[in-house]
Amino acid sequence: MEQRGFFSLSEHLSRLSEDGDPLEVLAATVDFDYFRGWLVEGLSYGDGSKGGRPPFDPVSMFKILILQAQHNLSDARMEFMVRDRLSWMRFLNFDLGAPTPDENTIRLFRNKLTETGTLKRVMKAFDWQLHKKGYIPMSGQIVDASLVPAPKQRNTDPQKEAVKAGKSAQEIWPDEPNKAAQKDVDARWTLKIGGKVRYRPDGTPLPMIALPVFGDKSHISIDRRFGFIRGHTVTSASAPVKHVVSMENTSSEVWADSAYRSQNNEKWLAVNAADQLTLFSLSLKRQYCASPTNCDNDL
Repeated sequence: MEQRGFFSLSEHLSRLSEDGDPLEVLAATVDFDYFRGWLVEGLSYGDGSKGGRPPFDPVSMFKILILQAQHNLSDARMEFMVRDRLSWMRFLNFDLGAPTPDENTIRLFRNKLTETGTLKRVMKAFDWQLHKKGYIPMSGQIVDASLVPAPKQRNTDPQKEAVKAGKSAQEIWPDEPNKAAQKDVDARWTLKIGGKVRYRPDGTPLPMIALPVFGDKSHISIDRRFGFIRGHTVTSASAPVKHVVSMENTSSEVWADSAYRSQNNEKWLAVNAADQLTLFSLSLKRQYCASPTNCDNDL
């Protein structure tokens, strides 16, 4: 591909702005640098005296988590999309041709924020900023999750029992700190329903294939009217819906992917959050919300 120079890139980005880049609206609405102190504190970055490559900007990394949750992407896919999309690179403040985070960097960043409670704290402040700008959640919420596979652990049976008992990696491998740092004791097994829907000759759908997946779940809660993320949390792959449902939405309607269908989830929602729980597939959700009369915004 022919390189036409800096001004060609600048012109291309200007055209994106003229066409209406939604990420520019988000950047103008939320002061992301407001979170910098909390992010640095939660990550416990060193002073650089030990050398090594400096870490990526924590604010840019937090923006990656926002984009990843919004577009339901795995870490590997997110790594590719950051390099591929100019509008995303501009939003993240990455220069064209400069290094960008790989999937392991994204995973470790998210895990560190989750372990220290920083992710929950920052997302609460994120929602507070939206409230200040007048984006008050009052039309119900859509909850969704993406599975984030974790590396196979290959633990022994006693180690597996220790993980199930809730012990930390440092407790299980006290004499092997390097191994403990690489172990994920929070990930769990779950079933992922996937594949293309196929139909019988009479038009009825065939059963979907359930695939076992080991990893975590990245949950988001989106308000139906504005399409903003109001909550984001990371749990083990088997965690229930209560970890992501926002209690501040003035509407009691909760729209969730069919993967959330369970007796425990429906019972908890009926008691704590939702007068009406609507469970449906992602394809139906996107079709439903494509109509402005339904969601006021194409999610």
